[in-house]
Amino acid sequence: MNNSLKSNAVSMKVAPMAGPGMPTRLRTSRLDREAGLFLRLVSPLAGQPISSEQVSKFRRSWHLLAATYGRRVPVASIVERRIDGPGGEIILRVYTPKGPTGLKPAFLWCHGGGFVVGDFDSNDSICRSVARAAQAVVVAVRYRLAPEHDLYAGREDFLAALNWVAEHGASIGIDSTRLAIGGDSAGGNISAALAQENLRRCGPNLQLQVLVYPATDLLAEFPSKSENGRGYFLTADFIDSLRPLIEQGKDLTDPWLSPALSSNLHGLPPALILTAGFDPIRDDGLCYAAQLRAAGVPVELLHYPGQFHGFLNFDSIIGAARDALRRMGASLARAFRGDPPVDCSTEISDQAPGRCLLSHKMPAELLTAGLLIGRSTRQWSGAAARWLSPGGAKVAEFYLRPWWVPAALVRRTLTAYLNLPAAQQTYSRPLGSPS
Repeated sequence: MNNSLKSNAVSMKVAPMAGPGMPTRLRTSRLDREAGLFLRLVSPLAGQPISSEQVSKFRRSWHLLAATYGRRVPVASIVERRIDGPGGEIILRVYTPKGPTGLKPAFLWCHGGGFVVGDFDSNDSICRSVARAAQAVVVAVRYRLAPEHDLYAGREDFLAALNWVAEHGASIGIDSTRLAIGGDSAGGNISAALAQENLRRCGPNLQLQVLVYPATDLLAEFPSKSENGRGYFLTADFIDSLRPLIEQGKDLTDPWLSPALSSNLHGLPPALILTAGFDPIRDDGLCYAAQLRAAGVPVELLHYPGQFHGFLNFDSIIGAARDALRRMGASLARAFRGDPPVDCSTEISDQAPGRCLLSHKMPAELLTAGLLIGRSTRQWSGAAARWLSPGGAKVAEFYLRPWWVPAALVRRTLTAYLNLPAAQQTYSRPLGSPS
């Protein structure tokens, strides 16, 4: 595509998504309570434009933020495996959940980060939680990032990892007949593209594709970008500053890069798509959900109208993130059992606390803020201890556990009371009925 056409495509505005099962509320009148307080805490660290000179700084910042505010859910083992890839060695991090021995299904995870940032540790909490909730082996893939590599490199690495697991999975405890793929943001883009490419190549059968606030069209300007472009962690300025780092003269209309631009979505594996109301790329994920449904692909849409882009990484602080990870695990478990896929939409946001003093906004806000600050202090001190002395941190955790456990129970009880996500299924279509 020549430069003038590409320029026109970039500036093209996309109409609001249409189709069955779209959310009844794109976003709530205000952020969910925990989300709003958390964004006030981290706002100085988020949303600034990125340049090639700042890539290393942004990678360190994202690593620290996500690793600090993600939970460390216990799993049976975490090991790393090195395999050959199209551009050299690919590292896999394999999370095996506690439970019965024997081969388990596998979920390959592709981390987000705008194709530029992100690593194993920034998505460690997601992989741990999904492994436990799905009772599946989670395989995180370290893929090549921009600007050192072009956009094709990362998806080639993820495809190589999928093919390796399909062929050699038994060597790491995987039943290669039960596989699924997924990712968040840029990882959602790669996963959607990989589902299409895997189908074209008649590759291994996939039970599910999990697309968490995915960027499936790298050219379109969606209404949500202007609506949510400032103040909600991911900003329009950051998105625009990514383009010179990732485009590198490539044709972004290629469906291998922008999977929403594929002319044929029929026959793809069922999808779980998760979107957030205050996300600049919210409408991208919703449009792709509508496209898949129009092509006859079952879609389970989880919409969090009071949340922001990236909230899953902060599950130690945000209850909606823990809720989303449980739902992702449950959907994967159903798919791996061979249950029929579902085509439905569910909207999840805060419900008001019970009728008492805490039902008033100010006491609930203050108590939630206190809980968040306490939890943040615990997370930051734990992260600092692990960085300074991993062995010492383990010893300290062992001796402090008798004190932390009752405190954690109190905190969880209060948090659940104040910030309990309320779910409402707003759409359901029986399989086989007209879309």
